[in-house]
Amino acid sequence: MAAADSHWSCDSCGARLRFAPGQTQLVCTHCGHVQSIAAEGPWSQSRALAKLDLQQGLRNDLPGTMMEEVRATTCPGCGALVEFDGPAHATECPFCATPVVSETGSHRMIKPQALIPFVLSEPEARSAMTGWLGRLWFAPSGLVDYARKGRAMTGMYVPCWTFDAETRSRYRGQRGNHYFETRSITMQVNGRAEQRQQQVRHTRWSPASGQVARRFDDVLVVASSSLPQLLGNELKPWDLNALVAYKPDFLAGFRAEGYTVPLADGYIVARARMAGVIQMDVRRDIGGDEQRIDAVETTHSNETFRHILLPIWIAAYKFNGKSYRLLVNGQTGKVQGERPWSVWKILLACLVVAAIIGALVWLDQTGQISIQSGGY
Repeated sequence: MAAADSHWSCDSCGARLRFAPGQTQLVCTHCGHVQSIAAEGPWSQSRALAKLDLQQGLRNDLPGTMMEEVRATTCPGCGALVEFDGPAHATECPFCATPVVSETGSHRMIKPQALIPFVLSEPEARSAMTGWLGRLWFAPSGLVDYARKGRAMTGMYVPCWTFDAETRSRYRGQRGNHYFETRSITMQVNGRAEQRQQQVRHTRWSPASGQVARRFDDVLVVASSSLPQLLGNELKPWDLNALVAYKPDFLAGFRAEGYTVPLADGYIVARARMAGVIQMDVRRDIGGDEQRIDAVETTHSNETFRHILLPIWIAAYKFNGKSYRLLVNGQTGKVQGERPWSVWKILLACLVVAAIIGALVWLDQTGQISIQSGGY
């Protein structure tokens, strides 16, 4: 995969070209010349977006055309696989701002098949990020100001796996139906014992068994261990209908991280998510008011996968000795980030609340607060 320092030459002046977000063009950073990205033919596009046999991938038995050798180094700060292109031997990790120096050797990896090109430009992503920070309660004001005035965000293509499967699940469980019984209870009313009727709910359980089937399509798993799974997952939804065949031109001016979550590990995560959906299907099939699931046996078939790249704008800010990672979905503008807190704002809010409560208690004790009731 290409990195930000890859050189796409301008036909007009020979300077560097960059991909223009939201377009299918490369723009020269020197003279402004615009070059179009050649569109893939229908056959090539269909072939590039085709799904690969999962078992073949897990056996590491994919065709040689689906593999590539990349020069990359694991970031010592966050574990991201930072790739190098050309003669570059040093850079800065876009995820945590740690300096990274290239190692010798290369890695044999599965090529990306498709990607979603950037839609948002850097200024649009920065606006979304600062707006998100400004809406956070108890966020340090200095962090918001630093984000507004800080360096440009980094455009990064993040690796992901998508998994597909047809499933058929047999289950055993119990269906619970609620019913009510009326019973008499003794209550104290105005100092006297009185009998009252009360409805008591019970559950009648009966055996249940059957089978459910589901077709899973594009179960998405972030293949980067440098991004906390929660942050990566919360950037959804992605419109995967916008996927296009992988072309290095879309990476001009951006970086692309190599996957650090192997295919087998991503498959385990996808299987767990599928199992959660199947559990909900089983509960609906059992019916009743409550359900107990004793056993589920699932058979998976026609399993396929893809290696894709998704666009994310990243800012790694160090503020008061702590690093914050803020992410912007490069397709939709959705923002997620590690939550910054201002201790002083929290303390001030606590003092204000304590002062209000103290004032109300004092007024009540001095008789200056009275509750009056009246009728009409």
